Amino acid sequence: MKMVVFENSFEGFLSAVFDVYEYKFSDVRMTVTEADSGSLFSDAHFVTTDVQKSERVWKGLKQKISATAQLLLYRAFLSEQKDMPDTMLAYIRYVFSSKTIMESDYSHPAVLTVTQTAKKVYREKHRMEAFVRFQLTSDQLFYAIVDPDFNVLPLLIKHFKARYADQRWLIYDSRRHYGIYYDLYTVETVEISFNEGSTSGKYLGKIYDEKETLYQDLWKQYFSSVNIASRKNMPLHIRHMPKRYWKNLTEKML
Repeated sequence: MKMVVFENSFEGFLSAVFDVYEYKFSDVRMTVTEADSGSLFSDAHFVTTDVQKSERVWKGLKQKISATAQLLLYRAFLSEQKDMPDTMLAYIRYVFSSKTIMESDYSHPAVLTVTQTAKKVYREKHRMEAFVRFQLTSDQLFYAIVDPDFNVLPLLIKHFKARYADQRWLIYDSRRHYGIYYDLYTVETVEISFNEGSTSGKYLGKIYDEKETLYQDLWKQYFSSVNIASRKNMPLHIRHMPKRYWKNLTEKML
């Protein structure tokens, strides 16, 4: 078995797919972790991310499947599930070997897994759009800290850039230690180092704008006023707002 090791990016994965075909690898395992390359399997092939190679693979897929199916592949990659690169390679091999449209062939395990995983990632993206709570710093930057199950920040850019086009904002993923920053013109990926315990909104009071505490108190009061105790349904509430999101929600910092 050939271990194919690539950079942890979608372009890196597509470059790895290109190499699999170029070198005619048959029995392979795709991985982003070099630690696995020293296993009992065959020697590893290390992939250099190449934009031209990744674009060739992407254009090749465009000729065989719909734009929706391509988007599903991208979302599935963002799940970061350990076996997803292997599953996606199996999907792509099925694409290029099939003479008919195969993207709805759910009898094929790779097609089914990619589709189901992409739906989970999309649900997480949708929840992030609803649960992001910005706070204002003294230098007029709106920031939010999130901890999504999947790497959905790239999927949030379009929504927040359109909705908050007139504000500088930063959304930081505390699990993956990077964020997306909008400077009123473009969105860039940034890496930020926080001290332990500082990646939650409740610990960042020192950099608040002087009015931010007031805004938070008003929001908490509003949340309390619309919460009718006699109609409280905690199981339903948790289903729509899972507890794993609560630590970064202003209305839950009571």
